[in-house]
Amino acid sequence: LILVFSFCAFIQDILFPYIKENVKGYLETHWEEEECQQDVSLLRKQAEEDSHLDGAVPIPAASGDGADELEQLIQAVVDNVCWQMSLDRKTTALKQLQGHMWRAAFKAGHVKAEFFEDVVPAVRKWREAGMKVYIYSSGSVEAQKLLFGHSTEGDILELVDGHFDTNIGHKVESESYRKIANSIGCSTNNILFLTDVTLGE
Repeated sequence: LILVFSFCAFIQDILFPYIKENVKGYLETHWEEEECQQDVSLLRKQAEEDSHLDGAVPIPAASGDGADELEQLIQAVVDNVCWQMSLDRKTTALKQLQGHMWRAAFKAGHVKAEFFEDVVPAVRKWREAGMKVYIYSSGSVEAQKLLFGHSTEGDILELVDGHFDTNIGHKVESESYRKIANSIGCSTNNILFLTDVTLGE
């Protein structure tokens, strides 16, 4: 049984607003950490590449001139992130910072994935009947595991036998489903795909 998940509404309504509302606090808290500095460095490099774009927000290099400079630098990163998000950009630098922020938010319990109330009981029944359950989503495998590991129903990763994302192919391409079938060693005749996505959408 393959469940084809779409996290678009959750991302747009919950996760993206979380970034905008918390990016400054996250940077202030984690600024000295190597991972955060790598994120900022990547964002600065992206800002340099974007310098020719209308409205682009630069991120200056740190010169070590004290608290005032640090505050201005953090604000520049915040402004750059918000600018990129306002354009719905998908740069590697932006996605990396977002991913790290979401990971921290899920683990701290600040964000939980919500499922319709009939989903988890249904999946449990399928597994009790001997079915294997896999998830296929445009969201990365890491993001899927965060969602299923930190849901309003608790950690339900144990209910999932495997995860697939767009590395296997896009959801509207039939070849993607053949690849999944081959990967799990099962004939397509013995797989039920459940999805809310149709080719016409």
